[in-house]
Amino acid sequence: EALGREVVVSAEEIVAEIPSWFVDPERACPATTYYESAQVHGALEPVEAPEEKARVLQALMAKFQPEGRHVPITADDPLYRAAVRGLLIARVSLERLDGKSKLGQNRTPEELARILALLWQRGRPGDDVAIERVRAANPAIPTAPFLRGPPGARLHSALAPDAPDRASEAARLLAGAYWNEGVPLEAIAQVQRASTAWVGATDGSGRLIATARAVSDGVKQAFIFDVMVDPAERGRGLALALLRLLLDHPSVRQAKVVRLGTKDAQPLYRRLGFVEHGTGPHGHPEMILRRPIV
Repeated sequence: EALGREVVVSAEEIVAEIPSWFVDPERACPATTYYESAQVHGALEPVEAPEEKARVLQALMAKFQPEGRHVPITADDPLYRAAVRGLLIARVSLERLDGKSKLGQNRTPEELARILALLWQRGRPGDDVAIERVRAANPAIPTAPFLRGPPGARLHSALAPDAPDRASEAARLLAGAYWNEGVPLEAIAQVQRASTAWVGATDGSGRLIATARAVSDGVKQAFIFDVMVDPAERGRGLALALLRLLLDHPSVRQAKVVRLGTKDAQPLYRRLGFVEHGTGPHGHPEMILRRPIV
């Protein structure tokens, strides 16, 4: 009954829930969500060609069963011929695309700076990413104190949302490090994406010039890995600023013990309260930061 009729396909993503007290100490009205949405407007029409139907079904399998382990779906394979011909597959003609990005554009830059600081303080899962998405949508926001770094460097509370190739950029920065000898670039990139916390810095052109990550249980222990600054950007306090941001990351700040292994950066970590503590599991000298139990 729906075939041939006008339809709308809608998708949305909640970026962050913003409580009222982020904006007003008394009124409930400012409570809201930041989100992005998209809508496709068109007509619902059947897909008739068996070959095209088979491509759709194979794409569905690739999405939900990426490991494969099945005979690929084709229109003329006896395994699938009857099913492909018997299924109704419909598409929506793309006549109009619209959507909405609500990421605080109705707030002043100063109000947004306060909201970002409170998101960082609150530290729910995803708040670090939300901060970067709000910053990207509102370039006039003043730099919050927790994101301040050396002149010419822009600190990022989360790298994953910035661009699909951030992990590859980080891998190229880290490829020459002694602890990554023999590790393929894609493996280095993969562990960046899988980290509990992943922060970094870019220059004025948006190029990644520093990266650091941590894996943490959020309570007892956190481990810092892959701290790297572009050689051309060293000597001006970027590593120190980046590590302070990482140690204050919501998934790291409550950990009572923070561990790392390093052969040559002990003075830097001592400035942050780390002390030498024997040898780590990979044979590198280990340093530990212990925090008081509150």
